[in-house]
Amino acid sequence: MNRRRMVIAALSLIVLVSAAIAQRQSRKRSSNAPRVAESSLAPTDPALSARFTFVRLRFDSSQYGYLYNFNPFLGDGGPPWSHDYPMASRHLMKIVTELSKLDATLDLNEPILTFDDPLLFKFPFAYLCEVGFMSLGESEIAGWREYLLRGGFLLIDDFRHPSQFANLQAHVRRAFPELEMKRIDASHPIFNCFFAIDNLDLKPIYGPEYVPEFWGLEDESGRLMMIVNYNYDVSDFWQFSDNPFRPIEETNDAYKFGVNYILYALTH
Repeated sequence: MNRRRMVIAALSLIVLVSAAIAQRQSRKRSSNAPRVAESSLAPTDPALSARFTFVRLRFDSSQYGYLYNFNPFLGDGGPPWSHDYPMASRHLMKIVTELSKLDATLDLNEPILTFDDPLLFKFPFAYLCEVGFMSLGESEIAGWREYLLRGGFLLIDDFRHPSQFANLQAHVRRAFPELEMKRIDASHPIFNCFFAIDNLDLKPIYGPEYVPEFWGLEDESGRLMMIVNYNYDVSDFWQFSDNPFRPIEETNDAYKFGVNYILYALTH
């Protein structure tokens, strides 16, 4: 009798979990977020380039679709480059405007561009995530190179595992064969330009084997053009910062990184 009750209880739990997953997937499919096909729409409001606007970069990840079953909506569950869209940047922009006099674009789902879109040069700061899935064509590589060398700044976030880091390195070598990514520590000015971040020993978020590291790419004059959050996902904390069940200390740290990245990019 006890064994029968245990079997019934286990089956009931499976049914409940399956229903919850199906319900969550259903909510994703009925999301109000744009579909992937709409993400290439260019920002047409000229005021966007007059204010600081958070811009996200996209890349083709269709070769992984059959493996991971990405849904057709942007954001979590969608293509890798859209993770944490759109609330992460919306929350960060509010924090930046509250802490500084930066005239930032608020309450806007960030424009999504490609490296080879000429409109990218209107925006000094761009965000890119999940680069382990990235595969760029020659025009995108050329656009990436020109964007950074002309003064743009790139934040690369939300990826893990040596194979994904190797994929990033391979792309960087194509775009900047004369330069090399270097690991940076807390003494770098980017960690002290607004908030004083004196400790980069962050709690691993993907598992104990994935210790967060920070890497950078400098031009020949020593200007940091790109910051890389390896084994870390700063935008995940921005996205869920209004969730009372998320750790407040780690969320505050994530905002410090974001504010420093933006203000460093705009002043160097």
